Amino acid sequence: MIRIRKSADRGHIQWDWLDTYHTFSFGEYHDREHMGFRALRVINDDRVAPANGFPMHPHRDMEIVTYVLQGALGHKDSMGNGSVIAPGDVQRMSAGKGVVHSEWNHSKTEGVHLLQIWILPEAQGITPSYEQKTFSAEEKQDKLRLVAAPVSDRNKDGAVEIHQDARIFASLLARGAQVEHTLAPGRHAWLQVARGSVELNGQKLGEGDGAAVSEEQKLTLKGTADDSEVLLFDLA
Repeated sequence: MIRIRKSADRGHIQWDWLDTYHTFSFGEYHDREHMGFRALRVINDDRVAPANGFPMHPHRDMEIVTYVLQGALGHKDSMGNGSVIAPGDVQRMSAGKGVVHSEWNHSKTEGVHLLQIWILPEAQGITPSYEQKTFSAEEKQDKLRLVAAPVSDRNKDGAVEIHQDARIFASLLARGAQVEHTLAPGRHAWLQVARGSVELNGQKLGEGDGAAVSEEQKLTLKGTADDSEVLLFDLA
């Protein structure tokens, strides 16, 4: 069973410096019908104006994954980390028992486009931690590249670690290119189209669309536009 969440149906909030779409209920957007999917709690599609961003603010008991599509996002946190997240980077911050951080677009001319993802952790009150890795376009081109995996997974293949039985794959698909993913019995999936368009088991999805997948064994993804980019979540 595949249930499509259309881009236009997402929550939308626009401030003078932030244009954001919420796949699931978040902040000022409350939607009891879309409170998340399995352990996946948030997918925010954010566009941050130049010289703006999110000032220091707290989080706890959440696995936060940031995936930048365009521009560069500065990060600072109460653990002492400071970094810049650019396209190709995957950042994971485990908020655990509490962390404070900021995310800022330091460019005076270029906006930042990112997906921020929240995943519920398998346990509360863990020690906060941080990780960031870069995955080249070649690693993702016309294939599913594992970019986040459970801490307990012995076959992480360089993916960042998350404290939940969930895996995130990223893919860049040329028009006509096809990839497949097999779900183990009892597993579920969420597909998020970051840009371009694809077909999922023959169903069309455009930029910003998502799809909840249950009771399916094989997922076939086909690119239907040039340079499409997707994230696939394999969830318990």
